[in-house]
Amino acid sequence: MSGPAPSILFRFPQWLPAVVLTCLPGTFPPSLAAADWPMFRGNPALTGNAQGSLSDKLSVQWSFTSGGPVRSSPAVVGERVYVGSGDHHVYCLSLKDGKQVWAFKTEGEVESSPLILDKRVFVGSNDGHLYALDAATGQLIWKFATEDKIPGSPNWVQAPDGKSKWILAGSYDFRLYALDAATGKSNWVYESGNYINGSPAVSGGVTTFGGCDALLHVISLADGKQVKEVEAGAYIIGSVAIDGQKAYVGHYDNEFLCIDLEKGEVAWRYKDRLFPYESSPALTPDLVVFGGNDKRVHCVDRRTGNPRWTFATRGKVQSSPVICDGKVVVGSADGRLYLLALADGKQLWSYDLGQPVVGSPAVIDGRVLIGSEDGQMYAFGPEPQTASAR
Repeated sequence: MSGPAPSILFRFPQWLPAVVLTCLPGTFPPSLAAADWPMFRGNPALTGNAQGSLSDKLSVQWSFTSGGPVRSSPAVVGERVYVGSGDHHVYCLSLKDGKQVWAFKTEGEVESSPLILDKRVFVGSNDGHLYALDAATGQLIWKFATEDKIPGSPNWVQAPDGKSKWILAGSYDFRLYALDAATGKSNWVYESGNYINGSPAVSGGVTTFGGCDALLHVISLADGKQVKEVEAGAYIIGSVAIDGQKAYVGHYDNEFLCIDLEKGEVAWRYKDRLFPYESSPALTPDLVVFGGNDKRVHCVDRRTGNPRWTFATRGKVQSSPVICDGKVVVGSADGRLYLLALADGKQLWSYDLGQPVVGSPAVIDGRVLIGSEDGQMYAFGPEPQTASAR
């Protein structure tokens, strides 16, 4: 494992991209353009926020059938939707009508959520490779082999030279890789103590992730050396969300944590029922929202960890919620997609997809896109108005 380099903690190098520099202490990282959702959780800090308005009632606009469960969370850029499937394919679909534009076959299930950057699609596969594809055609540009599967989603950062970009991806081979986006060449590798499931979060010159070694790792983006590690107490399945010097994540020993990255310690712990937390959190300046294996959606105060509300579903909530327009969008293993009021957790709307929903939604321009275990990819939009309502 890389040795500590505490002197560089929370310096903010000039080479960081503008989207990363929005995540300074005391600020809140916005999503990107309202019409784009280019990666898992919407932005490099993985805060799960979408801009724009979202109707209280939604209806199915289209669905697309793949040959395996859709646990990958879709990415949307322009008029294209990109998503992985358990049938080993990465699909590009039309946002307008869900028709297939292209498909790329890997040698394993694709649970990883695509990252769209500079007209390329970066995505991991359970065949152990990270792929770079042409976003327009689906043609292979390069692939990088790790020693085990890549279920988590890649992230990105501007390289220290300010000219190139790096792709960050974790693998079940215990390693986090920083690869040149143009060539797939390895720049540095950081080795943890166990599987890496989630996506690495990027903020303030560091990348932060948890793993099955029960540690939260804080790594320098410049050279891949460890800045700090924090004992979480149990293995971490979900991805970390970061705002400033606070990181938020749940673990398998039935706790959700706020971790002070500057101090390298747990700021508060939220513990309710004795069920694990695998869902990745969504943040507002005041609240944290996440799902639990106790079949509930939880909302807690960001400063104290005190509960604000819970919402009960009929299945595990491993899907990661997205916050938009004062509402929470989240799926459940009970087969339903839910729309909840952020203020009090009351249900505004739900839709029965028929099979468990493990993946997380993308929310763009008033639309919600999400996959299901039955192999379907769904797009929801505002319910059509009746003549009298118009």
